Amino acid sequence: MKARQVRSPNHDDRPAGTEISLLVLHAISLPRGMYGGDTIERLFCNTLDTAAHPEFAGLAGLRVSSHYLIRRDGGLIQFVPVGKRAWHAGMSRWRGRERCNDFSVGIELEGTDDSAFSNAQYSCLAPLVKSILEQHPIRAIVAHSDVAPGRKTDPGTRFEWRRLLSALGHKI
Repeated sequence: MKARQVRSPNHDDRPAGTEISLLVLHAISLPRGMYGGDTIERLFCNTLDTAAHPEFAGLAGLRVSSHYLIRRDGGLIQFVPVGKRAWHAGMSRWRGRERCNDFSVGIELEGTDDSAFSNAQYSCLAPLVKSILEQHPIRAIVAHSDVAPGRKTDPGTRFEWRRLLSALGHKI
């Protein structure tokens, strides 16, 4: 599985000695519910014209990224090398540990928290997660809403956890 490389400047080094042990799944679309185009890439690369759509106004000055984005058609884009800290989870906590970006990999799925994801996305997600599991001691795969409850709702109730876990052979 080959990812198209689009380098985001929105990353930095993980704290020294940090083990990558968490995988965080997200959903994103810009504008909400609109798919395709390059707005997500532009957001992650700080080139989004925030005047181009009313929903973008609140994104001015925002510096975010993820390690990967899986498009609706199953296309895979890598923005940040896994060894670096992407800025995807924001203020977050998992099992009492703050700053999930320090020890996690972020995967964005093009979509919303209240819509189904495509078969092509699941077909791309499972081997990507398997590859990450082979390279890092991931102990949990969680939703963004799990690490930022009350602040985030993605990937939402329509994400098919059983489908992913079945494809992984229930390794986690």
